[in-house]
Amino acid sequence: MPFATMRRFAGILQPRLYGSISGTKKSSSAPAGDTGFLPAHLSGSSGAMALNMASELHTFIHLLFIGVVALFPVVNPIGTAFVVMPYFAHLDRAGKRQAVRMITLYAFCVCTVTLIAGQWILKLFGLSIPVVQLAGGIMICKMGWEFLSSDKDAGADGGGDVEGTKPRSIDDQLFYPLTFPLTTGAGTISVLLTLSAHGADADLRQMLFNMGAILLAIVLMCVLVYVFFLNTQRIERYLGSQGERIFNRLIAFFIFCVGLQIAVTGARALFA
Repeated sequence: MPFATMRRFAGILQPRLYGSISGTKKSSSAPAGDTGFLPAHLSGSSGAMALNMASELHTFIHLLFIGVVALFPVVNPIGTAFVVMPYFAHLDRAGKRQAVRMITLYAFCVCTVTLIAGQWILKLFGLSIPVVQLAGGIMICKMGWEFLSSDKDAGADGGGDVEGTKPRSIDDQLFYPLTFPLTTGAGTISVLLTLSAHGADADLRQMLFNMGAILLAIVLMCVLVYVFFLNTQRIERYLGSQGERIFNRLIAFFIFCVGLQIAVTGARALFA
């Protein structure tokens, strides 16, 4: 075949070969997109879901932090442990553990009921937060005054009579005044009502998520109450009998002052 004819034949064949090869590349690259990558609408929904989960987790941690920070000063497990210490003076280890367990359980129930149905209960009875603060403050003042006036009489009783009657009297005092209003009083109720209003949401799932964060903060507070209340006996050992008597007097006076402060706060908000 002459060279010119071969060159002309190659020029005709080259575009056809190139087109078939490029077409094969396009067709072979098409299925790779179907199997190697997700569709655009699917990747967008998964991204939105991930962002939603991250936002819910951020809200959960935020409400948990706010709940712990807001509840710790009003519950005050460290300071309240000093306040309730005289009530545990004549209990043995098992009786004290049982008493602290019941106080912790009562505190959890009070906080949970207040969180879930507190506002509805106040509306049912037509009460407001300042009224609860005023009444709770008066109750705490009364308890502090009674403790100041009855401390000497309690020490003058016989040892057998005290040990026989003290467990029964402490059982009667586990809810009032040891749980309410000492451990979970008017301040705790007002904080929980504020947190429940802060965590309220139109979406039921988000509202349950928020309430779960506040409930976890309540559980953490109850754990701290149990730990500090159970170890008050160690504090008594370090103080001694005379130091314990002086300390009880000071604590009783501070109970009266705390109750008066709560009552004044409620009265100011009520009559402002």
